[in-house]
Amino acid sequence: MKVGIVGCGNISPVYLRVAQRFPEIEVVAVADALPELAQERAAQFGIPHVLEVDALLQHPDIEVVLNLTPPKAHAPLNKAALQAGKHVYCEKPFGVNREEAREVLDLAQQRGLYIGCAPDTVLGAGIQTCLHLIREGAIGEPVGASAFMLSPGHERWHPNPEFFYQVGGGPMLDMGPYYITTLVTLLGAARRVAGISRITRPTRTITSEPKRGQTITVETPTHITGAIEFENGALATVIMSFDVWAHRLPCIEIYGTEGTLGVPDPNGFGGPVLLRKAGESEWREMPLTHPYAEQYRSLGLAEMIRAIHEGRPNRLNGQLAYHVLDIMLAFNDSSASGAHVRLESTCTPPAPMPAEGL
Repeated sequence: MKVGIVGCGNISPVYLRVAQRFPEIEVVAVADALPELAQERAAQFGIPHVLEVDALLQHPDIEVVLNLTPPKAHAPLNKAALQAGKHVYCEKPFGVNREEAREVLDLAQQRGLYIGCAPDTVLGAGIQTCLHLIREGAIGEPVGASAFMLSPGHERWHPNPEFFYQVGGGPMLDMGPYYITTLVTLLGAARRVAGISRITRPTRTITSEPKRGQTITVETPTHITGAIEFENGALATVIMSFDVWAHRLPCIEIYGTEGTLGVPDPNGFGGPVLLRKAGESEWREMPLTHPYAEQYRSLGLAEMIRAIHEGRPNRLNGQLAYHVLDIMLAFNDSSASGAHVRLESTCTPPAPMPAEGL
């Protein structure tokens, strides 16, 4: 299908490089609020058209819009693309609040259009191998999990880090989608959330180029801790932070009645996948059962296009993305209210990927 990309910033080159590997994807146009950036990407990847955003949305040849804009623009642009009759695949998060995300879901359903949302790392070799092992009973019944993402913050390396500290950013909505989508993929839908969060420093100083020395006002919590109860009864402990200089915690572990599964970094596509069965004294690295172990951003877009052609739901659909957003927002809601948050949303977790790939 013919794809138009809106947003030509830091993440776009990865998408564009990988898109060339998939025959499902033909990128025909790019647009950005900075026209010179769109021109640069078009020249870099041989894209025929550089358009203004409105012109791209209205272009009759474009069937799918890939939305790579900053978080606050995700839902508004998704709505505009759907209103223009285009299918949409969006970077995470699905929105910055439930209301706008629900409007996108409802509009897609009304128009009979597909909506998809990152992260597509859960379709890669590492997480799919973990899903295969859990489904075949390698750790017995899952009873618990842990998910930890702790860093000192993105202002040390990102060229435009301001949005990471605005509403719609923070460690939970920026990095949380990788971790929470992985937990939902492996354990199923969640039932309720308890959380405590804080803003540790009201301002941040950028140390990356080209904005070194500029100050960011922090609008969203930068250290969040809490727990998720899943519908199957499993309990997950979660910490997401931009306030930690060093730690020795794993990315994700799944605890079962007959063993423990060490899940690889959910911000990547490959391994290692580690298994330690009850009674064993050593961890074993398990062979990967699925393809896409390298950097494969655009896999979710290709899978959605394949789903459109086959007339089935795409794996990274809007219901999944909304449920993940609902879970993430519930941590701060719980912190503010001092009570558990029982989730109103649910979803069907993504079906396993074919062992041979798309």
